[in-house]
Amino acid sequence: MDDRTAFDTATRIAAGDDKTNYDNVAIFLHWATALLVIVQFVLAITWDYFPNATQESMQSLHISLGVLLTAVVVARVVWRLMPGHQRPAIVSGWVELASKTVHYLLYALLVAQAGLGFAFRWSQGHPVGFFGLFAIPGPYGELARPTRHTLHAFHEYIGWTIIVVAFGHALAALYHHYRLHDRVLGRMFPPARRSERAA
Repeated sequence: MDDRTAFDTATRIAAGDDKTNYDNVAIFLHWATALLVIVQFVLAITWDYFPNATQESMQSLHISLGVLLTAVVVARVVWRLMPGHQRPAIVSGWVELASKTVHYLLYALLVAQAGLGFAFRWSQGHPVGFFGLFAIPGPYGELARPTRHTLHAFHEYIGWTIIVVAFGHALAALYHHYRLHDRVLGRMFPPARRSERAA
């Protein structure tokens, strides 16, 4: 087996391509998470270019979508932990560890980002609102400016980290689909299944 073949095989195994598909709920939650992360990121990096009134509307939308993203992430974790919804790895060792590490890292980053988003909003002395339907009051009042800046900075750093890790995750999925021609992408993206062939 040459080096390229060995690398291709290792990367296929790393994604746990066990020839089964994720269920519709898992697929929906995955893509809902991806869409919300992208929208949240775009809002956060563009609102400074708009007038104050528009900025406030975008920030309010960001907060509301943050609540929705938190609910989706919690639902994903609960769904993943329920019996029968896991996709078992077909190998052991460092390859399996690397694959799981990326997934768990994304979960951890999303949970941390949600927590920081709530903490930052509460540190400003404001509740976390959801499209004007309800508001979640904070367990503490307004905090000192340096603390607010620290929370905001970590919120930004983790946001960028999520985007970078997710981008790498997406590139790996595309590599599997177009280079390895396996079922990794199709397991989570049904339209891709039509162009798959057995590896």
